[in-house]
Amino acid sequence: MKHVYRGSIAVVVAAILWSLDGLLRRQLFNLPPSVVVFWEHLLGLIILIPILIGTLRKYKTFTRKQWLSIILVSALSGALGTYFYTSALGKVQYIPYSVVVLLQQLQPLFAILAGAILLREQITKRFILYAGIALVAAYFVSFPDLRVHWDTGAGTLTAALLAIGAAACWGSSTAFSKYTLRDTSFLHTTGARFAFTPIFAIILTLILGHGSSLGAITGLQWKYLLAITFSTGLVALTIYYYGLQKILASRSTILELTWPISAVVIGFFALHEQLTMTQWLGSIVLLATMYGVIREAQKIELSKTQTTLSPVAPRL
Repeated sequence: MKHVYRGSIAVVVAAILWSLDGLLRRQLFNLPPSVVVFWEHLLGLIILIPILIGTLRKYKTFTRKQWLSIILVSALSGALGTYFYTSALGKVQYIPYSVVVLLQQLQPLFAILAGAILLREQITKRFILYAGIALVAAYFVSFPDLRVHWDTGAGTLTAALLAIGAAACWGSSTAFSKYTLRDTSFLHTTGARFAFTPIFAIILTLILGHGSSLGAITGLQWKYLLAITFSTGLVALTIYYYGLQKILASRSTILELTWPISAVVIGFFALHEQLTMTQWLGSIVLLATMYGVIREAQKIELSKTQTTLSPVAPRL
């Protein structure tokens, strides 16, 4: 029971750290997002190497499927997801910081859809209902007056789609992360992810034509990159993987709801952001439906467990 308690606390701490991430990441809006992703992961890798140097042989125990999983997580969650999220936060003139974070709470939808597509897992009618309500709520959160004004709203729509794109990448990577953590250290999983992500980030940077920006980092920007690495980046992810290794992914997702709640508080007090009544309503409905989605997933998971149990060995 102690490992569940410690794992839960770790996930909550990571979620609180992530809620602070936007405050740092917004200061790097002059840099292309893919460059930010490249440097924050490369810095994290440099810090991890001395810690892991004496235990590098443990990577030989990774199975082929674990390596494939960590590569997918690095590409989807590490590179693309962080790129979309950083891009959305850079559009401060179109969308509030707390709205970007609130839209991340669509992650469970994408996690379950990915499971249905890749693993042929069950999707219930209730999930479809929750998904519809959540998407309507996300629209309420993104557009306070419920209309897209194309003179300025196109930027808002782009920012919202980037935030939802990050949620899709991060949500679909949840199962892969959990699989990679099997029978291995959370530190080695973190190290592998930070080793592969810069490769995908630099490819993305070159494709987008931002290669010249890789070396154009000012002293102040280096400070913010290091601040991200030692708080909301490497440190938060390491804490999260420690927690995820000890608890169910569905439980972790519920605990991660600490993130948007904390972000709304930070947005109000630190950035003086005021959500409209429509956005508050949409936020409450969004978080409530996501809680319902997660509980539905837990019921299905429990049902599968009970079905496969032997009558001689009842579940305790």
